[in-house]
Amino acid sequence: MPTFDTLDESARWLRWQWRRWQTRRRWGAEALRTAPRLFGNAIPKSGSHLLHQVLQGFAAIGPFVVPGMPPVNRDAANRKRSWEEMAEQLQKMQPGDIRYGYLPAEHGFVEILTSPGWASLLIYRDPRDVAVSLMHYITDRQLEHDFHQVFREQLTTPKARLRAIITGMDLPHSHLRSSWEQYVNYLPWLDHPEVLSVRFEDLVLRRRQTLGQILDFVQQRGGWRLTLPREEALDALEASIRPQRSGTFRKGLPGEWKEWFDDDLKQLFKAHTGDLLIRLGYEQDHDW
Repeated sequence: MPTFDTLDESARWLRWQWRRWQTRRRWGAEALRTAPRLFGNAIPKSGSHLLHQVLQGFAAIGPFVVPGMPPVNRDAANRKRSWEEMAEQLQKMQPGDIRYGYLPAEHGFVEILTSPGWASLLIYRDPRDVAVSLMHYITDRQLEHDFHQVFREQLTTPKARLRAIITGMDLPHSHLRSSWEQYVNYLPWLDHPEVLSVRFEDLVLRRRQTLGQILDFVQQRGGWRLTLPREEALDALEASIRPQRSGTFRKGLPGEWKEWFDDDLKQLFKAHTGDLLIRLGYEQDHDW
């Protein structure tokens, strides 16, 4: 007998196909056939839901489909997928489909996401703000996180929790990746011109300009061309952003790390991440 999870997965797939049919009917089969696949990739806690909302906005301005599926890293029951299963999820995408996930530049993902007919974007964020966001996420929002109990009962101060996030921490059954480990396997994406790298801070502080860059990039990666005024399209993309719809949204304020990092944490971060901030363009040198 099919399980609830299996039925849910099947129902989601049928809804996906129904939405494709509706898109084809509205925009035409040829327009849908030439639309690029849109994929929003993200370093965890760097604005994945914000980027996904922007990409979903393309369904209002062109032949694009919101499948209503979870990130490719998870199944409908929120279980982790294997690397092979994630690649399979990507390969199931058809022209015009919109999805997102958290994929390092390995395991064959580069070959897929840089292929012609794909518009792949990577959103990243100041690693210091990511550390603060992750601290709150583990402590206050994700009760099932492997380190939630540790943060609540053993590491009882923000400084102790941030130290663990910066340096990494191990439990008998789990590993909390250090700030450097969180980024190292994603950095190669920055060297691929076929992928548009977007800073979280630019989507927050320079939104209109950044949305314009995204719109131009998507048009360059497929045969689809905008059929309405550019400013109207940008209005639609901007209207699609609703941070409060994200279950992990808290503040999303650039530079919040300054409220939490004392001199000790600054030195610890520098010691464990090397030139990471310089590579990402957040600092010019180590004097911060």
